[in-house]
Amino acid sequence: MRRMTARPANAHQARLLRLLRDGGPNSRAQLGDQVDLSRSKLAVEVDRLLETELVVADGLAASRGGRRSHNIRLNPHLRLLGVDIGATSVDVAVTNAELEILGHINQPMDVREGPVAVFEQVLSMAAKLRATGLAEGFDGAGIGVPGPVRFPEGIPVAPPIMPGWDGFPVREALSQELGCPVMVDNDVNLMALGEQHAGVARTVADFLCVKIGTGIGCGIVVGGEVYRGTTGSAGDIGHIQAVPDGRPCACGNRGCLEAHFSGAALARDATEAAEQQRSPELAARLETNGTLSAVDVAAAAAAGDATALDLIREGGNRTGQVIAGLVSFFNPGLVVIGGGVTGLGHTLLAAIRTQVYRGSLPLATGNLPIVLGELGPAARRHRRGPPHQRPPVLTRLTLAGRPPHPAPSTPGAGAPPAPAGTTSARVRPRRPDRHHPSARVRPYRRARHSAGATASRTGTQHDPPGRKPPVPAGKAPPPARSRRPRRRAARPVRV
Repeated sequence: MRRMTARPANAHQARLLRLLRDGGPNSRAQLGDQVDLSRSKLAVEVDRLLETELVVADGLAASRGGRRSHNIRLNPHLRLLGVDIGATSVDVAVTNAELEILGHINQPMDVREGPVAVFEQVLSMAAKLRATGLAEGFDGAGIGVPGPVRFPEGIPVAPPIMPGWDGFPVREALSQELGCPVMVDNDVNLMALGEQHAGVARTVADFLCVKIGTGIGCGIVVGGEVYRGTTGSAGDIGHIQAVPDGRPCACGNRGCLEAHFSGAALARDATEAAEQQRSPELAARLETNGTLSAVDVAAAAAAGDATALDLIREGGNRTGQVIAGLVSFFNPGLVVIGGGVTGLGHTLLAAIRTQVYRGSLPLATGNLPIVLGELGPAARRHRRGPPHQRPPVLTRLTLAGRPPHPAPSTPGAGAPPAPAGTTSARVRPRRPDRHHPSARVRPYRRARHSAGATASRTGTQHDPPGRKPPVPAGKAPPPARSRRPRRRAARPVRV
């Protein structure tokens, strides 16, 4: 039987594991530069992680002067299980410790069938992945569910679209079945973590991640950490009233945003428009497929169907009005739009942007990018190097109607070269890295004036005070003076 995977014993070990996960192999010296620990304390924590086999040694690191340090990396044999439970489908994936997807399975499943039926299918899909040889067992698992979750216990609490899930011990049940630690959270919070780890929010500490799918939710990241609220219900914006006395919602209220614009609401409005013959394109698709979804609306809009475009714009306007209130309250540095309905494309994004920029104050929106998420249904990890080699994500994000700033021209790249001996006003010479070995300057040592040493010196060097100027080429150096003190002649002695 496979033994239970060890867990980090304290916050310092958890911090070290996160650094190794996000940055790859690192030396002890490099880790020490990123954590607030003394050398002795860092050595103790690293040795404890090595004993638990969560990390392994990975050869010698590059020399920084003196004794070379050892590289440390996450154990390459660790295997993690990721489960995304949607309203109409289930995704199960196996990753390594650096979150690279090794295998992925997707199957349709109605979440309203209840937790027992859903988790039987999840365990069956996990067994299929294990049978392919990707993993002998799992060292950890993360579960995302489309509803509010009491995070410390891993228990869904009164999810509107998940009947029968209220109070079900998801974390405890799956931990016993899989034999590993399990973390359960709302799916939009996990989406926000994914965008922060490998998506458009890699360089942003405070941002909102809005998921528009069968339901609507918002992940709130403050200072690099997901904010869940006191009981885990933070970000449930789908049940903010968007239309007074509007349509009834699954939560029991009327006029909620989710009741007027979500995957299910959009399909309902598209079906109504097709049945009333207001859209020939949607009517043809309804006759062919029997049902309509957000994918059909997106296809009809791409074909130029006016009714489909109006449905997308109307939903985007209502969503944008709610997000405008969030922006005025929270003042984020970025808004990410994700989820299945984002397949509607830039028509939806333009409607949301218009409402946010119009409804919030300029101080909050003057430098606020609103973008689609980079991670799709199968979110693959972007390989990233050290921080100075990562692409500046936000520099290539453009707001609606605001073109990106042109890149400065450099000599030799379509611009005339600068004259010799001058430096371009727009391109400054790069300062050498003072930590690089080639940048280390040896101390100036006083040497005796010999023929070889004198001939090797050039006239362009600045000589320190007290040194003789260099001897011109072609002339012999002056003879060296003896260091013996002169003897003075004896004075005559007067008698």
